[in-house]
Amino acid sequence: MSRLDTYMMRQLGAALLAVTIGLAALVWLTQSLRFIELVLDRGLSLLVFLELTGLLLPSFFGIILPITTFVVTLFTYVRLASDRELVVMRAAGLSNWQLARPALVIGTVATMLCYVLNLWLTPVSARAFREWQFEIRNQMAGLLLQEGVFSSVGEELTVYTRSRDADGTLRGILVHDSRERGAPVTILAESGRLTQTPEGPRVTLFNGQRQQLQRAAQPDGNAVPRLSVLSFQENSLDLARAGRGGESIRFRNAQERTLEELFHPEPEVSVRDRRRFLAEAHQRLAGPLTALSFAMMALSVALTAGFRRHGGTGPLAIGALVMVGLLALGLGIGSMAARQPKLIFLIWLHALLPGIISAWVVGGMPGLAKRLRSWAR
Repeated sequence: MSRLDTYMMRQLGAALLAVTIGLAALVWLTQSLRFIELVLDRGLSLLVFLELTGLLLPSFFGIILPITTFVVTLFTYVRLASDRELVVMRAAGLSNWQLARPALVIGTVATMLCYVLNLWLTPVSARAFREWQFEIRNQMAGLLLQEGVFSSVGEELTVYTRSRDADGTLRGILVHDSRERGAPVTILAESGRLTQTPEGPRVTLFNGQRQQLQRAAQPDGNAVPRLSVLSFQENSLDLARAGRGGESIRFRNAQERTLEELFHPEPEVSVRDRRRFLAEAHQRLAGPLTALSFAMMALSVALTAGFRRHGGTGPLAIGALVMVGLLALGLGIGSMAARQPKLIFLIWLHALLPGIISAWVVGGMPGLAKRLRSWAR
């Protein structure tokens, strides 16, 4: 590589590193605010908070890196053009492809990093993050109970407590448990106390009433709802049992699964989830290519914009509009492909077509002049 290549790559690499880390830190900060309450109000340790929110970073980098590659490439080349450096390089005999070489190297490195993130780090971190969430909601469910708030422990258990004494005694407790299919239970109790067991947290309730709505079969075959009421002096409720029938098996979503698991899921997975898994697998394989494709697109805008004595924001505005349009289109394509597997080819088209068209533009749009002359005749 020439000194000019090294000079341009140094600027592109430093800018890409700074912008990617800065943007990822900003996104991490906004997303981590959801977990601040667990530290301030519910006793979760700061170390657990940092570990839990840190597991979000690989997914952030996987999404951000293609975007920052485009932004850094576009701004760097536009700045070189406004400083007349590209003019001097062209006067020295460098072609568009020679000028584009540093950006293509950076785009290739970003693509390789995205493959590492998409195929390895992101699934591993997503699985660990969901396991932490599952443990906090079930094994550490006592942290989620807050005074005067209806706290959801899992998806089918809601607990309300009016107040909490200094010794940990809960006052004015209401529990709605719908984990048993077709027979929801509502429990009212004067007081209660949380205890930790090997199976997870358990709340012992005192002086309360248990109400359960069940369907009773009639002689004519119809089932009518029947409310059963039971008063008690002491009763216990297991907060760790998040699933129906005592099951606590957690279904792993598409982001947690490896590529092999996405292409070959378990037989009991529904057709809808299979379609979503297939779309996710193709997005993981095609998504990293957008980093190189977006770098190529930024080059096509910056290198073909022409020289302006006083610079100009035209190339930046055009590039930003095209980028926003492609990002919005990518979201729509991903959603459609998850519903209709026949549209999965659009994922690859979205990743490759902008780069192919941009390469044609950077190369001087070969064949266009001949076609225009033939049309003129």
